Amino acid sequence: MHESLKQYLPKDYKRRAYYTPYDVSVHNTANDLWVSFFGKVWDLTQLVQENISSKLCEPLIKIAGSDISYWFDKQTGEPRKQVDINTGLITYYCPQGRYLHIPSSDPCGDDELGDHSKPWWNNEQQYCIGNLSHKTRKVKIINMLTDHEDIIEVPSEETINEILDRYKQINAHAASYTWKRLGKPLDMELTLSANGIPDETDEFEQLGVPESQWYIPAIHLYFNDDLTVA
Repeated sequence: MHESLKQYLPKDYKRRAYYTPYDVSVHNTANDLWVSFFGKVWDLTQLVQENISSKLCEPLIKIAGSDISYWFDKQTGEPRKQVDINTGLITYYCPQGRYLHIPSSDPCGDDELGDHSKPWWNNEQQYCIGNLSHKTRKVKIINMLTDHEDIIEVPSEETINEILDRYKQINAHAASYTWKRLGKPLDMELTLSANGIPDETDEFEQLGVPESQWYIPAIHLYFNDDLTVA
């Protein structure tokens, strides 16, 4: 790679406690690079841009936007190792090729690791930006003023207020509505499940119901006259 490729211009994003796999997947370029592993979401944009001239960035760019838990040992959190079938030596498991901060297994090879004070996978404070949702679910949001319906996928861990914040991408005045389920106002500080909206997807799956036919619970939005500024 050439230094001219350096373009630290990551997309704007809302910092959240939980992200969906889709949230991660859209950050999939060299200048906007997220990955997830073992339930955490990592923004490696700065790491890659600071080392963009190194070929060790290429494996990370190839898997940008995806989950790379299989790169690491679940017990230690360190990169997995394997026995090289050609040499019989223990080497690092690098399915896309050796990446930043993995030392060379060739004593005569280069030892280019990239600029770092410690391996990036151990530097949660700098690169980890939140958690990957343990399970996502879909919810239908019906605007009773406009009769408009939207289906969005959200982390099951999010509160209604956090879902509202996501919905602002569709309706900037989402906070100007009272959120109700079956005519009852929702507790905005609680999750869907805690508001009595159970996740039945496991049951549908066990029964063999096609996903296209799964029931999606609805939330109804009733407009407030005060037009709260979003």
